[in-house]
Amino acid sequence: VDVQAVSDALAKEPGVVYSTNYQYMCSEAGQNLIKDAVKEYGLTGVVICSCSPRMHEGTFRKAAEKAGLNPYQLEIANIREQCSWIHKDMEEATEKAVILARAAVAKVMLDTPLTPGESRVVKRALVIGGGIAGIQTALDIADAGYEVDIVEKTPSIGGRMSQLDKTFPTLDCSSCILTPKMVECAQNDKITIYSYSEVEAVTGFVGNFSVKIRRKARFVDEDKCTGCGACTEKCPVKNIPDAYNLGLSNRHAAYIPFAQAIPNVAVLDSTRCIKLTKGKCGLCSTVCSAGAIDYEQKETFVEEKYGAIVAATGYNPINIDGYDEFAYSQSKDVVTSLEFERILKADGPTDGHLQRLSDGKQPKTLVFVQCVGSRESGSQHGCGKEYCSKICCMYTAKHAMLCREKYPDTDVYVFYIDVRTPGKNYDEFYRRAVEQYGVHYIKGMVGKVAPQADGTLDVQASDLISNEQLHIKADMVVLAAAIEADKSARPLATMLTASMDTNDFFTEAHAKLRPVESPTAGVFLSGVCQGPKDIPETVAQAGAAASKVIGLLAKDKLSCNPCVSHSDPMKCNGCSSCANVCPYGAITYEEKDFSRRKDGSMIRRVAVVNEAVCQGCGACTVACPSGAMDLKGFATSQIMAEVDAICK
Repeated sequence: VDVQAVSDALAKEPGVVYSTNYQYMCSEAGQNLIKDAVKEYGLTGVVICSCSPRMHEGTFRKAAEKAGLNPYQLEIANIREQCSWIHKDMEEATEKAVILARAAVAKVMLDTPLTPGESRVVKRALVIGGGIAGIQTALDIADAGYEVDIVEKTPSIGGRMSQLDKTFPTLDCSSCILTPKMVECAQNDKITIYSYSEVEAVTGFVGNFSVKIRRKARFVDEDKCTGCGACTEKCPVKNIPDAYNLGLSNRHAAYIPFAQAIPNVAVLDSTRCIKLTKGKCGLCSTVCSAGAIDYEQKETFVEEKYGAIVAATGYNPINIDGYDEFAYSQSKDVVTSLEFERILKADGPTDGHLQRLSDGKQPKTLVFVQCVGSRESGSQHGCGKEYCSKICCMYTAKHAMLCREKYPDTDVYVFYIDVRTPGKNYDEFYRRAVEQYGVHYIKGMVGKVAPQADGTLDVQASDLISNEQLHIKADMVVLAAAIEADKSARPLATMLTASMDTNDFFTEAHAKLRPVESPTAGVFLSGVCQGPKDIPETVAQAGAAASKVIGLLAKDKLSCNPCVSHSDPMKCNGCSSCANVCPYGAITYEEKDFSRRKDGSMIRRVAVVNEAVCQGCGACTVACPSGAMDLKGFATSQIMAEVDAICK
């Protein structure tokens, strides 16, 4: 854009008394230029032609306010993202920049002074998700003295980390790290855990959210249950796939998710319990000495107000049933990395012994296949992801090292596209697997895994370095499956009016400057719900999200957006269209007398906007059929003035 040409053109616009350009308008010198111009020329409005208002609108408004001008009498024409960055031809871009600026000038002429109101902040936070991200966020908020609730959809907090054996790059025991934090959550007076619960509805706005939480029926009284496990031992229904072990073992209809579960309370599977489905049995009630079994228990709802909400919904491995070339659905000895993790862990389906699931024998040759579903251009399998899942290279190196350490006679092969080790001491960790433990890393792709009659697996692959086709006779194949956002993330984002990307990860307000904030004020992001990351990065982001929440809850009041809706009672016909689309419940109705007659024959029903609740989304202005609803700062007259300026 020829900035000088834009400045010269705007100087000729009616009503413009001063026009100039400066290379760094957002700098202190640039802001002083604005202040001096307002004072010297007695300006009643300012137009800044620069980058997106999302970046520096607050900066420029503060500068105008310091100069004595109402901050809402300043407009920004975005000639960077909407013009300069998307055009190749300077003459064309310059012409467009002039038009955008002219529209902003037309709008600022009709701007009126606006004064923000205030709303009180509820000193309580909600964390949605009880994995390591949610746990760390809640602990940090509670340590600052604020009450916080954790809502976890499964019967216990702990998340995916509770299923892991060791963690890279230190090979610490996962449970040894996580369990103390889980216990700390349960014992903290400031933290309330709503396990086996889901968020049903969210209304309100930053500082004052109203949340409805659905607590599913456990059919066990949490206050009475001691976690003794008698009901789980005596329950006659034993053939239910155990979700904690990813279906590699079975559980009872009465169960406690895992040994370190918090809360340590049993659950009755309502779909498989004989008493709940057929009205028979009742054995668990008989053996429960605490009298905690309650077959009549119903789901309940809790409604609470929060000042801030943190999304920490976590992730799941993708479904790889569509990858028939790896024989995942044909052989029990082809497993995913998370399933392999359960096999290695002491409380797993094999009690921590490395063995084939088909015959229980110790495998002598293992093949790890990287990037199964990750970095898959075009998603040819229909379930793959184009992004890198970030953690697979490291946990595969971990698995390979653990296998070689415990079972030195095992041959381990890793087929990879690229080895990505971006964290502290991560590359050293990978090199240990190769140099110290003798893991065979082969740059190449596995084309097919074929089960053989003798129970082995024929792994057909290519070695891109030596340009050879390989056939490896493997006893076990481990697939490093991609990870994806939890299925609960998208419906939750709808409730929170938060933004998501095409992969169902929450979108941050700004990738560099506001990485843990959602574009929706008062909603913050923690952990893998925002994008793939490992445990150290997740914990760091959890702390960052907590600090943002603490900063918000530390305020007694927040300034409200003055750009709110208002109704013209002379035009309103009381049709309720605006109230039906308002996501904040800010519109009510009242009877108003428009006559001078005592019989009240001109009493009409008209809309009234609660400005403390309205967030200025503008939905009502679009829905109103009579044109009675308008938005301060974005009035119909202002918008039409912009359109006229563009079209002239």
